[in-house]
Amino acid sequence: MTEYGRGPGSEPWHPEDPLYGDSGWGGQQPSGGTSTYGGQGQYHPQQPHQHQQPHQAQYGGEWGTGQQQGYGQQQYDGGAAYDYNSNPGQGYDGNPGQGYNGGSDQGHNNGGWDTGGQGQVPYGGDPMDPYGSQQAGYGPEGHDYYSTPDAYAPPEPPGRRRPAPAEPESEADWDPGPDRGEHAFFADGEDDDADDDDEQGRRGGRGERRGGRGGKKPKKRRSGCACLVVTLVFAGGLGGVGYFGYQFYQDRFGTAPDFAGEGSGTAVVDIPKDSGGYAIGQKLKDAGVVKSVDAFVSAQGKHPDGQSIQAGVYTLKKQMSAKSAVELMLNPKSRSNLVVPPGTRNVTVYKQIDQRLELKKGTTKNIARKEWKSLGLPEWATSNMNGDVKDPLEGFLHPSSYPVAKGKKPEDVLKDMVAQATAKYDELDVKSQAKRLNLDNPLQVVTVASLVQAEGKFKHDFDKVATVVYNRLKPGNTETYGLLDFDSTVNYLRGESKLATGTVDELRKLNDPYNTYKIKGLPPGPIGNPGDAAMDSALHPAKGNWYYFVSVSEDKTLFAETNEEQNRNREKYLKGQ
Repeated sequence: MTEYGRGPGSEPWHPEDPLYGDSGWGGQQPSGGTSTYGGQGQYHPQQPHQHQQPHQAQYGGEWGTGQQQGYGQQQYDGGAAYDYNSNPGQGYDGNPGQGYNGGSDQGHNNGGWDTGGQGQVPYGGDPMDPYGSQQAGYGPEGHDYYSTPDAYAPPEPPGRRRPAPAEPESEADWDPGPDRGEHAFFADGEDDDADDDDEQGRRGGRGERRGGRGGKKPKKRRSGCACLVVTLVFAGGLGGVGYFGYQFYQDRFGTAPDFAGEGSGTAVVDIPKDSGGYAIGQKLKDAGVVKSVDAFVSAQGKHPDGQSIQAGVYTLKKQMSAKSAVELMLNPKSRSNLVVPPGTRNVTVYKQIDQRLELKKGTTKNIARKEWKSLGLPEWATSNMNGDVKDPLEGFLHPSSYPVAKGKKPEDVLKDMVAQATAKYDELDVKSQAKRLNLDNPLQVVTVASLVQAEGKFKHDFDKVATVVYNRLKPGNTETYGLLDFDSTVNYLRGESKLATGTVDELRKLNDPYNTYKIKGLPPGPIGNPGDAAMDSALHPAKGNWYYFVSVSEDKTLFAETNEEQNRNREKYLKGQ
């Protein structure tokens, strides 16, 4: 077997054999009497030309005589037929019969095969070769292997060979579609149609697919619109990153925008309760007072008293520097809040609200009288009020500072005050405290506190005044027999605030539920709005047996356990007048 395509069978040489066609080719003639090489041997420059034998040698013959022994009968160990070293029949080291290194009959290294006295090189039968028993020639009984559909076309001599068909059009400019790696986003709108055409092309014959270039669809082009969209997206992303990066730098390291100077004009700002620095700064920025929230927060943090800014209504200027705004808000003159001092009666609060809101006199008082049930009073208060109560809201307009500016509604201001009072009383748990103090209901706790607030002046007096109240309310009281005898209640029913209310005999003739000189026990309701100190004293009175007290000066009050001691203290008061 050679290295170029000949097997043990009788197949023709393959056209890709490098020695194929060197001596010319006359075409295939499968008849038994003609050589497979057109009747001529292959041409070798080093050897004389020899003609092929008329008939091909069969397997089992000898080289050069037609009787070459087949491979099945070769002897490799010194036999006479094939002695690779010295046998004259076949030698690999120069034997003239057949030599691979320069023999005259056939030389493999001298340009080709010399057929000499045989048509083809026969091979001995191989027991393992299924084709070993087949004939090697192309006689009438031989099979024409070029006639099969799958065989190569018969080779032609060099002079008659046609040029190779032109190579298909280069695909260097081929543009892949979505089915060959390109994302559909970059394809134009003809992708669907192209897919349909491709499907029809696959269903068509091979000839249709190999048709002329005239029916070829134009190649796809990338969509410029899609590329523009992608570019804009990337540009927008970079712009967003840059913007937020700049904002981050400004927040951490940059200087906050700020106005310069003390500003001009007027701006009224309402700061809600429990507002922090950023909430206050936002309010000021919205009103045009400061330029940025961060500038205000920074100025507030640098000021030693910046955190003491309270809720309320402030009269400020527009376009102020943050530092100037902080300083002005810390000045009491800038605050325009409605301040309700402890012990203030409701009638005074109503007048102040009318003035702040620039309403007609008596507007807030009428709203309180008509709409008191809808202003947020707690249930434990409304359920214990009777028809003798002069003002249901008395004691529930909690002493504090309230932002009241033009544009607000009176009912909204009253709701804020009632809400704060209710929250305070719930915090003190007046329901359970009333039982502990032997009072009838939580409303009486507020009433006692209002009496303490009206009769006392200082905290150390409040505790003892509360003790006097509880001692006089005791059933076994033999000093006053259940009467409080407080001038504050007479002043309340009269709408006055005087020290000289009249003689005891005159006061006992005054017929009014709030007259404690005539009516035993507590008045129907509070007589003012007690502060936190008075409420604490009402809940935690001092221990003692005092039943009387009298103020002999602005800052001094004398307490007594008996009526005789009280008369001596009264003499001191009269001397001081």
